[in-house]
Amino acid sequence: MNADEDEEIRQKWGLVHRHLHDNVPLTRAAADAGVPLRTARRWLSRYRESGPSGLRRASRPEIGSRKFPLELVDFIEGLSLLKPPLSFATVYRRAGKLAKKKGWSSPSYSTVRNIIRRLNPALVTLAHEGSAALRDKFEIVYRHRADRPNAVWQADHTQLDLITLDANGKEVRPWLTTVIDDYSRAVAGYLVFYGAPSALNTSLALRQAIWRKGNPDWQVCGIPDLLYVDHGSDFTSIHLDQVSMDLRFEIVYSTVARPQGRGKVERLFRTINTELLSELPGHLQNGELASPPRLSLPELDKAIGSYIVSEYNGRVHSAIQEAPLDAWCGEGWLPRMPDSLEELDSLLVMVARSRRVQRDGIRFEGLRFTSPTLAAYVGEPVTIRYDPRDVSEIRVFHRNDFLCRAISPEHVGETVTLKEIQIARAAYRRQLRKELKDKRGRVSDFFPDSLHSATPPATDEKSIAQKSTWKKSGIRVYGLPQR
Repeated sequence: MNADEDEEIRQKWGLVHRHLHDNVPLTRAAADAGVPLRTARRWLSRYRESGPSGLRRASRPEIGSRKFPLELVDFIEGLSLLKPPLSFATVYRRAGKLAKKKGWSSPSYSTVRNIIRRLNPALVTLAHEGSAALRDKFEIVYRHRADRPNAVWQADHTQLDLITLDANGKEVRPWLTTVIDDYSRAVAGYLVFYGAPSALNTSLALRQAIWRKGNPDWQVCGIPDLLYVDHGSDFTSIHLDQVSMDLRFEIVYSTVARPQGRGKVERLFRTINTELLSELPGHLQNGELASPPRLSLPELDKAIGSYIVSEYNGRVHSAIQEAPLDAWCGEGWLPRMPDSLEELDSLLVMVARSRRVQRDGIRFEGLRFTSPTLAAYVGEPVTIRYDPRDVSEIRVFHRNDFLCRAISPEHVGETVTLKEIQIARAAYRRQLRKELKDKRGRVSDFFPDSLHSATPPATDEKSIAQKSTWKKSGIRVYGLPQR
């Protein structure tokens, strides 16, 4: 096989792959490749009949002729299919030894190489990489497209090729969860977060996907008929099953170790990585930082949201030949919606805490939340629900009924995440411990024995016996010498 023939096979395979795997119309794939439609149809027919081998030219007549017996060809092919794979040079040397032993003409190096290259690529993949690689590379996958918006949604996670800085300035690699509409390819919701994917992160992404957005340019919303996800523990949780029953949508799980069905959302991840993340500071290339990280998680969240709304959802998608947002809107329709955001929160947002209403409001995570409605419920137990991405506002429930929204007056107009509060609180504790240590150290600098002379040691038997009883009970006694 010469270089021209090799390039021809790659061209054929590229055209067929675009049509079968990427849902590109055959007419367009043929036009892009500069191939007549009739020729493209012939290639497709041969592929469907014989697989990748149908795209190859007929074998040269000298292979298997008297000059090169079929036994020698079979020997060369068999050697090339061993695992681990042998090099061309090794196969060439062993073929030469066999030919010399049998009295055959020894094949040239180029002949051996051509025999090996004529092998079915699928057969080579199976021999060297196994059945999983064969399935992923060569088996035809039926790429189903939903027949209308919100009929099928896909959800998945990925760890981004980007390093950000947390509140302490520590370098952290974040995760991204996205929810997309199968029919239109429009992004319905997303979530950027630290740590491993969880049921809570999935719930928060679905919350944004389902509810109406504040941005008029992002109209995608509603309850899907079917949600397509993988078998991760965050998707197979009891909570998500209950949510699907309450909101009346079906959950379908992809086949274990078969990611092809989630190809649309995974292509979205690749697009975000190549088009957006590659332009941001802290981008990873082959596991190495291409530039110093500077972005915080809120800044990355804002960048991804802006890209989704202004770029991805608004431009023509190659697979459907239409902008995702236009495809989702169609000629106008009404999506199925929850009765209220409070109802959606009660189902999706799992984070709930019990509190009691005080005269100055409700205390939670060091913040004070107030509402005029709470004045009539002072002393009453309530349940609060909150969005960990923004705890400047909570929703208050009394006896399972929604009561009111309460805000933190100190953070009106701000977005405060629970993670930020926890990080700030931990930093404050570290600061206090350091200050305490420094102040104690100043005393000992002037009076080294002062910390041990405040209370004279007990010497009488009664005191010593009492101390022993306290130590046995687990009580630490300050002012008494510790043994």
